[in-house]
Amino acid sequence: MEAVFLIAILIMSVVIHEVAHGYAAYMQGDPTAKYQGRLTLNPLPHLDMIGSIIVPLLFFLTPGNLMLGWAKPVPYNPFNFRNQRWGELIVAIVGPAVNIVIALIFGLFLRFAIPAGIVPTAAVSIISFIVLINLVLALFNMVPIPPLDGSKVLFALLPQRYIRIRHTLEQYGFILVLLFVFLFISQISGVVLFLFEQITGLSGVIGS
Repeated sequence: MEAVFLIAILIMSVVIHEVAHGYAAYMQGDPTAKYQGRLTLNPLPHLDMIGSIIVPLLFFLTPGNLMLGWAKPVPYNPFNFRNQRWGELIVAIVGPAVNIVIALIFGLFLRFAIPAGIVPTAAVSIISFIVLINLVLALFNMVPIPPLDGSKVLFALLPQRYIRIRHTLEQYGFILVLLFVFLFISQISGVVLFLFEQITGLSGVIGS
């Protein structure tokens, strides 16, 4: 049952993340996501069977219970952006930024509501998972490896003469992401739990 709750929270968090990308592109003049029906919080158009269901279950069953997954990327056409120089960077950074905002809202609610005694014990765990999962999404997506959002930020900041680096990283991006996860999973968990404790003021609410 816990896995169902966790996957549901993860799905909605990644859906919000992707919709934020789509709206950022739309606000800059690109209607691609809108025309493809992706500017919706209905999870069905966003679900990826592997990234939204299978991978989260596998991660849940592995030691450490790190919850990780993804939805179908929201499509956009950077050539439609009014700001050609920074448009892709803006779209990339909005997704993780929204996850951070969600984590802060729910985390600060816990920080002040628990001492006031207005949060049921069962709700503390659910809200804690919302904070934790959104921190994971924000932190992980800012890793500068394609196709993660951090790579778009990196490429926007690199001078044009380094365009070959982008092509090389994009070619092997999926393999690099997998290597990063399996080599640095404990470091990711450690940073996320540290941020969780700093925001909520709680320690040990989420299991190791």
